[in-house]
Amino acid sequence: MRISQHSHPSSSSPNRGEDATQPGSVHDRSMGDLLRSVRNLSDVQVSRIVLYQREHELRFGEAAVALKLASEDDVLWALSQQFHYPYAPQDRGKHSPELVVASDPFSAQAEVFRDLCSQVAMSAEAEPQRGGHAVGVVSPDVGDGKTFLAANLAVAFSQVGGRTLLVDADMRTPRQHSVFGIDGSAGLSSALAGRTGTNAIQAVPDLPSLFVMPVGTVPPNPMELLQRPAFALLMQELLTKFDHVVVDTPAFTRGADARVIAARCGSAIAVGRKGRSRIAAMNGVIGALGTCRTKVVGVVMNER
Repeated sequence: MRISQHSHPSSSSPNRGEDATQPGSVHDRSMGDLLRSVRNLSDVQVSRIVLYQREHELRFGEAAVALKLASEDDVLWALSQQFHYPYAPQDRGKHSPELVVASDPFSAQAEVFRDLCSQVAMSAEAEPQRGGHAVGVVSPDVGDGKTFLAANLAVAFSQVGGRTLLVDADMRTPRQHSVFGIDGSAGLSSALAGRTGTNAIQAVPDLPSLFVMPVGTVPPNPMELLQRPAFALLMQELLTKFDHVVVDTPAFTRGADARVIAARCGSAIAVGRKGRSRIAAMNGVIGALGTCRTKVVGVVMNER
């Protein structure tokens, strides 16, 4: 399934139909105005698009692409501006292709992450508030896709509003610093070891409201660090500073780290890989979360 353009049928003007800007609507500028600006379209070119649009009963953006006066990326960028979604086109190379919610925000895959984001948010609203809310992302085994899910869920949260922090707590095989292309020399391990003065939390370029805390130096004793009071205190502090905290964890096969982390979050999403993860393994993860009083707010079978 593909997500169609978020618009309405157009009439004879690029400022009407899909492009109309009504008082109080989410649109700030019309598609026509945005494409005119980004492609430096002349009045003659806009008139050609409008005529083609009317003759073929297309949206303004579709007509512009058909006439090769705009690209599909231009239209997606314009839509992202209308609906206030940060957009990072893949061909500009700003972000990893894994960040589908950032690079292709109107795709069916991105929509799945937004649905999951809403599910987690609604679950958090039903709980007593302690500032922001946290969710751990767990999986039975390495390679199930939890890092991919955690990264895109964090991007989705940042797009709907509120300060969002992605914590890479996988101190066994950390990868979020690579996904986001940030410095991974300092982070969670630095904070838990009591080393101050390090840039443990970093803003993500071109994705407003999103911050990442990488692992930092991989420690030889991750479980011991997580069991210290410092981790519980850190989570409490983060929940006072961020609206949404998403925590990536090691696989359950790597030890008890994920259970400790999920317990501090209070809620978790269990991730398995379709065609690979066994039902018994998934049930084992869910059962283990229950023993540490962690609410399972979602179970996802990754097809990627």
